[in-house]
Amino acid sequence: MNVLGIGTVFAGGIGIKNFEEAMVSGWQTPIDVEAKWAIRGKHPVYQANLDDVPDKTILKKIRRADRLSKMAVLCAADAIKDSGIGNINGEKVGIIVATAFGAHVTTFGFLDNILDFGETAVSPTIFSNSVHNAAASYVSSTLDIKGPTLTITQFRFSFQLALQLAVTWLQQQRCDYVLAGAVDQLGDVLCYIADRKLTTARDGRIRPFVFKPTCQVPGEGAIFYILGREKREKTYCTVQSVMINDSTSQGAGTDVTIIDADGMLPDESAYLACADSGTMLAAYSPLFGTMMTGSAFNVAAGALMLNKQRYYPNPVQDNPRGLRILTDSGPAHIASIECVGYDCHSTRAAVRLIAI
Repeated sequence: MNVLGIGTVFAGGIGIKNFEEAMVSGWQTPIDVEAKWAIRGKHPVYQANLDDVPDKTILKKIRRADRLSKMAVLCAADAIKDSGIGNINGEKVGIIVATAFGAHVTTFGFLDNILDFGETAVSPTIFSNSVHNAAASYVSSTLDIKGPTLTITQFRFSFQLALQLAVTWLQQQRCDYVLAGAVDQLGDVLCYIADRKLTTARDGRIRPFVFKPTCQVPGEGAIFYILGREKREKTYCTVQSVMINDSTSQGAGTDVTIIDADGMLPDESAYLACADSGTMLAAYSPLFGTMMTGSAFNVAAGALMLNKQRYYPNPVQDNPRGLRILTDSGPAHIASIECVGYDCHSTRAAVRLIAI
């Protein structure tokens, strides 16, 4: 399965070029939001700016959509544009949306409306946007894609499951292409829980290589991929395998290992196993923030490295254990990259990418 196009929406901007520029520029200070629930009154977050859209035509089509669906549609459209595939509407295209929390902000807003106005006065628009498959539906209708559509919601590894399903659809020839991606949104409830249950990085720096104690900065965004069986003129890389709960090939033959470590787990010492493999380590969560679907962004970082044959330095390089991490940018000869994530049960998920 080949990566033919990538679209992004994150705190650093919209589009894969902005994502690459963020990887080159390094860590940027997150914004501080006023929050009554925050222990110190303010909370650092990585928040996407949807006002910074070059072409607002798409937003006009989805003006009733919630923020989550808008991020998904903008990102999916950007992925199609990046792929250079002309008339994708005439192809068999599947849509898979992965998310950890779904439209939780809209859902809580709907519940608040019931409490404030009663069941008979609730906004039907808010209700429709809170439905499980709303974001995928907006992508399908706005971009005029009529293939199979599915939403995968799971706290960890939802994006990895989306990739596994994409492989199946392509192998079965149910689709010519699959538009697969991940989207998650910041919200007061999510930030409140993170502030109480996890360790907030008060200076705004996620330190991936500290492992324990961890530090997090909540983030939001969307990232979508156009995936296909055949290579095209513009192909980033090949997805060789997607493994969940399998450590038999851990680090074997991999030039770079990108880890999810972003402070979402109280103890991320499991990632030390990646260091034991001897490969070069990288972690780019300080660019987009703490997200359970952050694996999707790390895959984009790996795809860019393989496509450009270039190293991108770790944005935050605190390294108390003296691990072998990427510290400089420059030309490289990279054959394969593994993007690794762990959950709270030390279950391991790995996406292996290889150069074309």
